[in-house]
Amino acid sequence: MHEKKPASFRSALNPRSPILVSCRDAQGNNNALAVVYACNCSYDPPMVMVGIVPSRHSYGIIKETGVFVVNLVPESMKDAFAYLGSRSGRDEDKLAALGLNVGEGVRVNAPVLLDCPVSIECTVTGSVVTGSHEMFIGKVEYVHADATLVNDEGKVDWSAIEFLRV
Repeated sequence: MHEKKPASFRSALNPRSPILVSCRDAQGNNNALAVVYACNCSYDPPMVMVGIVPSRHSYGIIKETGVFVVNLVPESMKDAFAYLGSRSGRDEDKLAALGLNVGEGVRVNAPVLLDCPVSIECTVTGSVVTGSHEMFIGKVEYVHADATLVNDEGKVDWSAIEFLRV
C-alpha cells in the first residue's frame, strides 16, 4: 500500500495541455493570454470550454465580442506562453512584442496564432461562473491545423505534436 499525504488541489488536477486564447477588441487590437483551464465539452455540436479570471484584460474583450480562438501550444513556444501569461494587454501589444505570426480568423473576427500547430475559432454560446474563473463555452466554427499534421480523413495526428507541459 502507498502512503498518502495532503496535497494542494491547484496542483492535484492540472488540465493538459495549456493553451493560448487569442481575441480582438472592438477597436481592432489583438491580444492573447495563457490558459490552463480548457477542455472539449461537446462533440455534437463541437464545443470547447475555457476558464478565464474576470480581472484579465481578455475577459472583457471576449465578453464584448463573443468570440475567441483556442491555440494549442507546442514546447517550442514555452517562453512566449510564459510572457503572455505574465503580462497584460492593457499595458502593451504582447503579440507584437513577441513578434508572433498572426493570421485572420476565417469565421470569427479574432487573430489566429500561426506559430501554434492547431487553432480553433469559437463563438461564445454561454458561460458558467465557477468561482475564480468564468468558463466560456465556445461553439467550434473552424479549425486550422498545420498541413503536415492532417491525414487524408482530416484528422489531426496528435502524436506528432510536442505539446508544452507546465
